[in-house]
Amino acid sequence: MDGACGIATHAERCAWRYREPSASDNIENRLSRPFTEGLWGLDKLRYESSATELAPHRDEDARMAVYNVGFVIEQVLGHVTHTKNLQQHVPNDPEIRAAWGLVPFDTPGLGGHLPVFKSNWTVRAGLRARQALARLSREGRLDALFFHTQLPALFSRDYMQRIPSIVSLDATPLQYDRLGQFYQHESGPEWLEGMKWRLNRDCYRAARHLVTWSAWTKQGLVDEYEVESDKVTVVPPGVTVQDWVRPMPRQRHSGPVKILFVGGNLERKGGLLLIQALRALRHMGVELHLATLDKVPAEPGLFVYNSMKPNSPELKALYHSCDIFALPTYGDCLPMVLSEAGAAGMAVVSTQLAAIPEVVRDNNTGLRCHSDRGSAAPPGTRRRAAPAPRRAGGGTH
Repeated sequence: MDGACGIATHAERCAWRYREPSASDNIENRLSRPFTEGLWGLDKLRYESSATELAPHRDEDARMAVYNVGFVIEQVLGHVTHTKNLQQHVPNDPEIRAAWGLVPFDTPGLGGHLPVFKSNWTVRAGLRARQALARLSREGRLDALFFHTQLPALFSRDYMQRIPSIVSLDATPLQYDRLGQFYQHESGPEWLEGMKWRLNRDCYRAARHLVTWSAWTKQGLVDEYEVESDKVTVVPPGVTVQDWVRPMPRQRHSGPVKILFVGGNLERKGGLLLIQALRALRHMGVELHLATLDKVPAEPGLFVYNSMKPNSPELKALYHSCDIFALPTYGDCLPMVLSEAGAAGMAVVSTQLAAIPEVVRDNNTGLRCHSDRGSAAPPGTRRRAAPAPRRAGGGTH
């Protein structure tokens, strides 16, 4: 399998390659491609704020410009892993001094009893982001802001008007609404949805540039939020490939075929379907390994891991010990676990949902099936169950 399931060049992206500066470089286009060409390469950074021209800080010892960039990132689902990847690589850029404003999802203490705040993530994320921005602003001047996703940015347009800002997102709100039934998310009354649409549109307008994880998301911005195409850059999140490559080449073996599933929500991501498939295929010599937050009753051939942490050595070892990665998800935008599986050299099976086809190219970097609740075994599972091709599709990583 090539690289990281359609993001095979991400090893170079994560290497933060040096690039000679050009006259057209500015903070907006540097932050719009954080993994493709780095956040550096400029001799000077200048932008307008309230009709005042500001210059970057200077590191006198290194004699280079240093930019104070605030990263405001929601801490939900795969965005937690994305944060860890950014925190690993941003310090490699000597011209970026990062300040982190992480926006937690949980509502402990008094906040868990406040109406609206306790039940509405949009409100909670927006208010907590403002608290984080106030703290970061007190700690020092900010030259630029990087929001991921748009939720933390929605109530901060005043900051975005003063400070050049990038908004990064994995899906638009309307795209998310169409997947809402699988996220226990329901659309509100028409007047409220109209207000939400305008709030998001105005946020995208206030940003200097937009970054999307996929072409699918970019098209959603262009088609449904009045965003010009050239204001959006597609930067897939990917993984640090060298951290996921198997320490030894994958070998053919005569043991059970090991299918791996990694997903916090077992039902939404198709884990229950895989358990049905296991029951149908167990006699062929198949094991199912589930890394999930959900509790699952024990049964023969089923192995459950409830305490795996993102990017942990234990999780990587689990990838390396299995043969096939299966994610027959019903509700996802662009699951980062697919990139992890590709980097680990696994055969990958997933669905045709949302941006997944940009990562899992059918019969090229993996196999895709329809997310059909009536299927007992995803297409590809039976095809991979025979002993001969247990290494096929997974390369020699």
